[in-house]
Amino acid sequence: MTDTPAHEDAVSRPAAQDWGDWRKQMARRITTLEQLRAWIDVTPEEEEAILRCKGRYRWSITQHYASLMDPHDPRCPIRLQAVPGLAELTPGPTATVDPVGDRVYRKTNRVIHKYPDRVVFLVTAVCPVYCRHCTRKFHTTDQQGTYFEEKEARSFEPDFAYIAAHPEIRDVLLTGGDPLVYPDEKIAFILENLRAIPHVEVIRIGSRFPVLMPDRITPELCRILEAHHPVWLNTHFNHPKEITPASAAACDRLLRHGVPVQNQSVLLKGVNDDIDTMRALVHGLLKIRVRPYYLYHCDDVVGVSHFMTSLEEGRAIMEQLTGFTTGFAVPQYVYTTDLGKIPASREVLHRDALGDVWVENYQGQKRNLGPVLR
Repeated sequence: MTDTPAHEDAVSRPAAQDWGDWRKQMARRITTLEQLRAWIDVTPEEEEAILRCKGRYRWSITQHYASLMDPHDPRCPIRLQAVPGLAELTPGPTATVDPVGDRVYRKTNRVIHKYPDRVVFLVTAVCPVYCRHCTRKFHTTDQQGTYFEEKEARSFEPDFAYIAAHPEIRDVLLTGGDPLVYPDEKIAFILENLRAIPHVEVIRIGSRFPVLMPDRITPELCRILEAHHPVWLNTHFNHPKEITPASAAACDRLLRHGVPVQNQSVLLKGVNDDIDTMRALVHGLLKIRVRPYYLYHCDDVVGVSHFMTSLEEGRAIMEQLTGFTTGFAVPQYVYTTDLGKIPASREVLHRDALGDVWVENYQGQKRNLGPVLR
């Protein structure tokens, strides 16, 4: 008698046509070990991590994202991003809960004003999938409710009032959590109130729904976004396996309604920290008309440090992209701090002792430009 794999002896695994609309998919997210076993062979380490995360870090996985996981390989890059791991329960020696300074620059319950002309608008603490590498892991997944100063249900009026009272603010980024967990009516309400402020020129939405649950990007949602242009959407593909026909169609719907789509990846150990994977990712994004925008060096967040690479490893990947592929396929490599985003790529302009400027190209060739750029 042969053993039955765990994922065949568990809660039934629904077929894609049975997932339902996005609201039903949100309600049917995988949130228990029994449900997860319908999709993957849960290892003893994964099971222990899930049990130990209870009451500390939330986890949930959409059916679409679960369908991308290798059921037999615990090192699958999709599993590493979605299934809790024991490493996240051991904080790194230099890790902090807020390396980007959200709490330092908080002005209202939802508004973070770090840069002179733009603000982060923290819409919600809820996500369709709680990514294990989240920069706001402490804020968005701690079940003690550490995200907002006051409850998420508090009125938005003080937040809109702060933005309206600061005419220097021309750019508002809606993030969280994922803003698109709200129903269309609530999203329209937020956009309408921001558009009523004359000095708000650009609205950006940070959302991983195109990757995690593409069905959320409905024609109705796209029409709401189109009605409040200019609206941009920054999404978050980390691995070429995430670029599916469904996610490509979601991005296409946004683009056809005039919403530019850019991608912000995070450099993650074991997920995308090699040149072949990163090259496949950025080339795959161009094929679905999504511009690679940022490559973030993984933040040293409590519960996330095990995903960090060295800066040298990140720079090596960038040097193997720059000059060797289409220019706009190369994201900007940045390190985020409470001082803002710091460019992390190597320096290619040097001044020698005589005051001459030297440049170095992608092949390591150097040229003296003479006493310029003084």
